[in-house]
Amino acid sequence: MIKRYTALITVLFMFCYVHPIQAKSLNETIQQYLGTDNISVSIRDPETGEIVYEKNGDVGMKPASTLKLLTAASALHTLGEQHRFQTDVYTDGKIENGELVGNLYFKGRGDPTFQKNNFLQIADILKVLGVHSIRGNLYGDDLHFQGAALSPGIAKDDESYYYAPRISALTMSPDQDFDAGTMIVHVKPTEIGNKPMIEFEPNDCGMIFINQAKTVASNEKNTIEIIRKHRSNEVVISGNIPVGEPHKDWVTLYDPTLNTLIAFKKTLEEEGVSFYDTAIERKAVPKNAVLLYTKHSLPLEVLVHPFLKLSNNSIADILVKTMGQTVYGHGDFKSGLNVIRYYGEQIGLNMEFWQLEDGSGISYKNRTTANELTNLLVIVRHEPYFPIFFSSLPVGGEKKREIGGSLRERYLDDHLKGRVFAKTGHISGVYTLAGYVKAKSGKMYAFAVMTQNQQKNKIKDIDKVVEAMMEQY
Repeated sequence: MIKRYTALITVLFMFCYVHPIQAKSLNETIQQYLGTDNISVSIRDPETGEIVYEKNGDVGMKPASTLKLLTAASALHTLGEQHRFQTDVYTDGKIENGELVGNLYFKGRGDPTFQKNNFLQIADILKVLGVHSIRGNLYGDDLHFQGAALSPGIAKDDESYYYAPRISALTMSPDQDFDAGTMIVHVKPTEIGNKPMIEFEPNDCGMIFINQAKTVASNEKNTIEIIRKHRSNEVVISGNIPVGEPHKDWVTLYDPTLNTLIAFKKTLEEEGVSFYDTAIERKAVPKNAVLLYTKHSLPLEVLVHPFLKLSNNSIADILVKTMGQTVYGHGDFKSGLNVIRYYGEQIGLNMEFWQLEDGSGISYKNRTTANELTNLLVIVRHEPYFPIFFSSLPVGGEKKREIGGSLRERYLDDHLKGRVFAKTGHISGVYTLAGYVKAKSGKMYAFAVMTQNQQKNKIKDIDKVVEAMMEQY
């Protein structure tokens, strides 16, 4: 697979004749669509690293999720392409007449792919051992990560949403995007005037749901909101849901460690396993515990695809804490960000132009420049992980979600499809795009377009600027 990626990249980056730079025309396009304030643009020749065009290229800007480019590069280098996250289950008990008398311990190391199907695998192991009931406690060992569960830049009003999950070494995800630290809530209409039915994936996970929603006629508007109260495990479902229009949304777990254990317990109970006198708490695995089950995640070379293509914030901060634990023995944000800074220095980035508060880009205190983003994009071409990095970028106009990612609804015209390979970025007032563009000449360029303090959506305007790059080089 890597050889195929390498061959593709070689073709895409091969040298072709480049038309003279039409800076004035590009300037006019930028001014028309982006204006002159709070914007930054950089274009580099990836062969030489030369800046062929810039506008405010060294001005510090909020990168939003284009910051994930540096996080991904650092993780692939520091952890390695074959790195797998791990979750272990231990017991200190004995089996007596079909009952496990003792405790189960779950030791997490940040695996974002731990899911309900793994709970079922553990249930099958217990059944093979003849266990039909458990008389003991469930303990979560999440000591692999330390410090705050939320990065400092996450606003109070964002904490309920899937893009702002709490990060724990013991966590789970409800989907194949691996949105760790979340669960899925389904709201299904019933009869007009009645409350809708609420269902959960993997189950309610010990969260408390308050159903204030109402089923309305099919011609009315869907106004459903699913909001977890700040610093609470209570989730309020409100608004109207029309007949025939089921609603699905994600909500963050209040305490991923304990919520994962509760979800496990409920899953086993559904499978016929009984629990007696069971408390659910945090506790380190004791030395006398025996390993019962080990779960390894997909390798990083695979996980980096949903991370970049779908802009997965939970994976971003899991990677940051994992890098901190791996290099410094401290699985916190500060240590992980220091690893990223050091890696940036080693490969030749000017880290004075990078201000980091997280690995996802959600913080408004993050800063970098368009010139530094294109510098990164040029440098990583010479890194051994580059085929994986490049293949993980969203591809403009590719409708398949696993290929197009966050660019699947952009660059849809036939002459634009498959020519933009880039990471999107958006937080309130900030719209960014950075990656590679295949120009009319046939040559590939590294580019970054950054905007901030915007009063309206700038996605289509950025796309017009990138189209101009295609035509003028």
